[in-house]
Amino acid sequence: MTEGAAAREAARVEAATETPGPADAAHPLAAFGGLLLRDLRVLTKERGRFLVRTVSQPLLLVFVFTYVLPSIGRDLGGVGGQGSFTDVLVPGVLAIAILIKGVQSVALPLVQEFGYTREIEDRVMAPLPVWAVALEKIASGALQGLLAAAIVVPIVALVPAEPIALDITWPALVAVLLLAPVLSSALGLVMGTFVEPDNVPLMFSVIILPVTFLGATYFPWAELSVIPWLQVALLVNPLVYIAEGFRYALTADLPHMPPVAIFGALLVATAAATWLGVHGFRRRVLG
Repeated sequence: MTEGAAAREAARVEAATETPGPADAAHPLAAFGGLLLRDLRVLTKERGRFLVRTVSQPLLLVFVFTYVLPSIGRDLGGVGGQGSFTDVLVPGVLAIAILIKGVQSVALPLVQEFGYTREIEDRVMAPLPVWAVALEKIASGALQGLLAAAIVVPIVALVPAEPIALDITWPALVAVLLLAPVLSSALGLVMGTFVEPDNVPLMFSVIILPVTFLGATYFPWAELSVIPWLQVALLVNPLVYIAEGFRYALTADLPHMPPVAIFGALLVATAAATWLGVHGFRRRVLG
């Protein structure tokens, strides 16, 4: 057993045998908050890189598809005579921003923490169960996903050459904004714990690229009825439900997946990814 593993084991034995008193009741919550604040403080020191990674892809998508093409007379048109391509793209851009930032903010740091920095050994020494440390990683990634969405909103509001016809369904929007970031960061935890650290960057090319292109971000899922095999195949893509959730919440007049299917799938996928990510984290930490 390595020195770090021995230290973690000793800490777990001590935590398991200690009888907590009333004054200790808030310790786990305080430790959880401390780890979360630590991650957010690191984020403030890297705000330049955070902004560049968050803004670059959504800005290019919105600029080319909703400003350049309409300005030169190459408007892609609406969907089935309803709305414009801008209305179709905006929910997709928000979905992409949340998914990519949620996955990146959890998976990529885990490469370092399980790798050469071994920072993970410091984290698991906190007075928290290992599963709670994993949940903190998800919470941190979810907050960064929400921040990414907030940064993207001015882009999709100001850049397009034509106005966006929004029809906001507020309960649906709140539900998507709660579930989508958690699902995205949980997927990042799955990727960061089940994929070898050296292969995580490669996974972004192998997995994230097709997920974003085939995630109902540039087209409504309902319009794929003319390609039934693809419509069914894309049901395994979690980004489909995030994009369709935003589409239903922001542009309800456009074709979209039934709301029961959207939010049912988001709930199931979030629960499954969280359980799998926590399981993978415990497996990596405890050996």
